Amino acid sequence: MAQSGMNLYSQSISCSICLDLLKDPVALSCGHSYCMKCIETHWDGEDLKTTYSCPQCRKTFTQRPVLDKNVLLAELVEELKKTGLQAAAADHCYAGDEDVSCDVCTGRKMKAVKSCLVCLVSYCEKHLQPHYESPAFKKHQLVEPSKNLQENICSRHDEVKKMIHPTDHKDQGAAERMRKKLEESRLNIQQRIQDRQKDVKLLQQEMKDIRVSADKTVEDSKKMFSELIHLIQNRSSEVEQQIRSQQETEESRVKELQEKLEQEIRDLERKDAELKQISDLEDHTQFLHKYPSVSALSESKPSSSINIQRPLRHFEDVTAAVKELRGKLEDVLKDTWTNISPSDVLPPQPEPQPALEPEQEPTTRAGFLKYFQEITLDPNTAHTHLVLSDKNRRVTLKDYQNFHPDHPDRFTDWFQVLSRESLTGRCYWEVEWRGGGVYVAVTYKNVRRTRRSRECGFGLDDRSWSLYCDGSRYTFWYKNTKTPVSGRPSSRIGVYLDHGGGILSFYSVSQKMKLLHRVQTTFTEPLHAGLWLYNYGDAAKFIDLQ
Repeated sequence: MAQSGMNLYSQSISCSICLDLLKDPVALSCGHSYCMKCIETHWDGEDLKTTYSCPQCRKTFTQRPVLDKNVLLAELVEELKKTGLQAAAADHCYAGDEDVSCDVCTGRKMKAVKSCLVCLVSYCEKHLQPHYESPAFKKHQLVEPSKNLQENICSRHDEVKKMIHPTDHKDQGAAERMRKKLEESRLNIQQRIQDRQKDVKLLQQEMKDIRVSADKTVEDSKKMFSELIHLIQNRSSEVEQQIRSQQETEESRVKELQEKLEQEIRDLERKDAELKQISDLEDHTQFLHKYPSVSALSESKPSSSINIQRPLRHFEDVTAAVKELRGKLEDVLKDTWTNISPSDVLPPQPEPQPALEPEQEPTTRAGFLKYFQEITLDPNTAHTHLVLSDKNRRVTLKDYQNFHPDHPDRFTDWFQVLSRESLTGRCYWEVEWRGGGVYVAVTYKNVRRTRRSRECGFGLDDRSWSLYCDGSRYTFWYKNTKTPVSGRPSSRIGVYLDHGGGILSFYSVSQKMKLLHRVQTTFTEPLHAGLWLYNYGDAAKFIDLQ
């Protein structure tokens, strides 16, 4: 009973992630406790870092909680290690049904800790001591406890094989060759595991794209039907239901593929563990005896690759059908409208005035530098994980929170920061970046900062424009729509703004300027430069060219 109570006690202060006693225990506000390293690793593996959750009760936290060591739990763990676990360990020294028992013990036998290939006897720790202390046992070979010691007896001579047949070197050479084959098989399995894990990530990304595509399709459908709300309001909800049904079907298909891949990964990992267990056998004879039985483990047919479909294709038929219906209704309304003279119902319209032509954009870097604008970052807008340096021209994303006083202009959801300067007229600046990926942005100052949604990110609403740069590609974002941009990746990006002419251009800066993307619009307010860092360790700097 005491031992049972001790087990329950130890389970109550165990980490639900590693299933071991708590190490550097920390407690969340929901009341659940974890090893500090376990919960940190768990949160580091989450994808977008927009929320953090308790692995047990799933309570979410809008910001990553600051973890402090729970001193009381730490003391309880240490006390349990000194008392309960030591007492429990003593009872575990006796041999059970599945254990190798000591051949020397009388009465209740203790667990064997080693087997001797010369004596063909298994010993507990107590009876093993002569092998360590007496020179007579110096040449005896000790291995892990084994119930199959009699396999080392030569059936022909009824003596230990090693004493009659000196084949130790041959066995060792054969074992080494076969171990190399096993290592090759393990490498193959590990490569397949990595490939499958990549496929799982692709499927997870497709799941996200399906949701985004479905939401966008619903939004577009609602917008088109709102134009004819008095005629086809009921039809709008039916189309939405059809989209959601298609979304559920596609998500179910992807989920099924993902589950199959994850099961295959688990099977491959199990096979890898079994191969490693056999490869680590110290007894060459046992190794050679077991080797033929694992050939099936190391040889398995590779699975077929995953065919990822473009997410928008799942719903483009629905969108096309809605557009066709809208076109037909517009034709009907147009035909009806022609029977009424516009002059009878509309006042005369003024003649349109020609738009002012924007000034011609420079073509060389020297030409752009005539409009150079020095940019510094505003500390009151920087997310708490961002560190500003180099006279507030450089920003670095850290994996810990920095002290920043509360301020209404501070970004709280995405790792973003704005420039101190407001931008009007014609101006040009350059950003040098490093790391996994950085968004170089231009935005109105009243962009959202605290709302828990994607609309807080630069380029995900109608108040900001951003160019995403990483080591392999560019992507332009505006109103949550991404546009692939061709061009060789560069660590320096030039931004040209003609506020009055409504021009915003992004350039790759190297030996010569290369236009990546240009926006033609109408700016209604002063603008600010912005940076959005995505991965810990990423950094960006506004270049001082003066």
